[in-house]
Amino acid sequence: MKLIEQILNRVCDGYDLTPEEAVLLLQQTDPLVVEKIRETSDRLRQEQVGETVTYIVNRNINYSNICEQHCNFCAFRRDEGEEGAYWLEWEQIRAKTEEAVKQGASEICMQGGLNPAAKLNGSTLRYYLRLVETIKQDFPQLHIHAFSPQEVQFIAREDGLSLREVIVALREGGVGSLPGTAAEVLDDRVRRVICPEKIDTATWLEVVETAHQEGLPTTSTLMSGHIETPMQQIHHLELLRQLQEKAIAHHYPARITEFIILPFVGQFAPAPLRRRVGRDQPVLEEVLRLTAVARLYLGRWIVNHQPSWVKLGLKGATAALQWGCNDLGGTLMEEHITSMAGAQGGTSLTVEELRSAIASLNRPARERTTLYQPQPTLTAHHLG
Repeated sequence: MKLIEQILNRVCDGYDLTPEEAVLLLQQTDPLVVEKIRETSDRLRQEQVGETVTYIVNRNINYSNICEQHCNFCAFRRDEGEEGAYWLEWEQIRAKTEEAVKQGASEICMQGGLNPAAKLNGSTLRYYLRLVETIKQDFPQLHIHAFSPQEVQFIAREDGLSLREVIVALREGGVGSLPGTAAEVLDDRVRRVICPEKIDTATWLEVVETAHQEGLPTTSTLMSGHIETPMQQIHHLELLRQLQEKAIAHHYPARITEFIILPFVGQFAPAPLRRRVGRDQPVLEEVLRLTAVARLYLGRWIVNHQPSWVKLGLKGATAALQWGCNDLGGTLMEEHITSMAGAQGGTSLTVEELRSAIASLNRPARERTTLYQPQPTLTAHHLG
């Protein structure tokens, strides 16, 4: 316990955890020690971002589940023509956006499968830009949070472009930020097992750094609780920390805005990985311990931490607000990727449900923008 207290005291004094210290914290199971880790992460959260819990009114649009890749954790993807395969028309995307705006949304989040047929006039980039234009032409006020590093690389590969050319085109076309998904675990030994066709660690890091250089903020994620080790989890956090430190040191115009743990949900995942993991739903106590250590490891550099209520349920996500998190995410309105894997948290929450969960902790709630600014306009959904 004395060593743990020394480590925690150093973090409170403003020092960064070493990877070895972080792994040691992750491995603690004594309830008293774990509670000390929780208390420290909660205190750092309070010092770094205050008591207010933020949330965003947004809509998720998964525009297609047709995908050329076969990730071993994915229950979302389909082949073209397969039962359950879909590909939204422009008018469907516009209608979903209009509905979201009526409910007070300030953000549309778009991600989907890698569909080689998704081209306009022979260009994949033109198709993706049309996705953005379909929303922006009628709703220019909306922030478009769209296209993972994997999608950026897919566009570049299909059209023979550089990553930078794609990122600049997306930014100029109206994309406001990139989701830091497709990261899974930034360790190529893990990636070769769970997502062998996905981009490697170096490419993911290159896309995110290039986005920061070109003025596009990103989020960051970690998919936890499958075959990765504590050391691999912490190495992932270390790579994120280095990315953010570099963006700050080199005065890049954009940074990582938030960190999100995405616990593995395997109920309907492909059988081999599901059998290897040996369970279908996240183990909350493991997720919370990792949540706390992530705050201790990243908090000086990436201050906003968010749990996934889709994966943990609202009750589990609310608990995470006492383990270092300061944001409860978005209303989403719909979600397909995780729900098709068997997640039990649902696919939509109302503002009232989010605010009620926050109020249960006697913490103030505030709607935010994608980039963590206070939402400036007071609209009807604030009032209830």
